[in-house]
This record gives sequence, C-alpha cells and structure tokens, in this order.
Amino acid sequence: MVPSYDLPIERSTVMRAKDTARLSAKFQISIPKAVRAPRHWRAGQEFAFIPKGEGVLLLPVPKPDDLAGLARGASPEGYRDRTDRV
Repeated sequence: MVPSYDLPIERSTVMRAKDTARLSAKFQISIPKAVRAPRHWRAGQEFAFIPKGEGVLLLPVPKPDDLAGLARGASPEGYRDRTDRV
C-alpha cells in the first residue's frame, strides 16, 4: 500500500501531551508507544526522514520482500526514457 500524504489528520490518533518526545543530547528521539504500537514498528527497523515544511515526515523503509510483485502487470511500452528526450 502506498501512503498518501494528503490525508486529513486522524483525530482519534492525535498525540496527547504525554506522547511527545524530547531530542536528547546525542540527537536521539524515542518514539512514544502510542505512536509505534498501532503501526507495529519494531526496534532496529529502518526509517526515512523527509523534510516537509517546518516538520519531518517519518516513514518506514520497506524491506525488498515487501516490494515483491508491486509492479506486477505493468507494461514498459509507451514509457519515455533518456534516449527520446530532445
């Protein structure tokens, strides 16, 4: 499933004040359990940080096995490549 960044804020999952985190002196942040548990995030999982306005979008990096079959049925016909540019 491809995430959509245009979704409205889920009011049921908006963080409470106790679900915030503080940046440590070593520039580390612990993700509150209320955020990571519903998403099944685990220790050692890799994440991508995408700058977004004044904030940052945090996305888990998919494993290669999770991407298997993602483009099944796609046809390479009709796509442009570098050789047909003017």
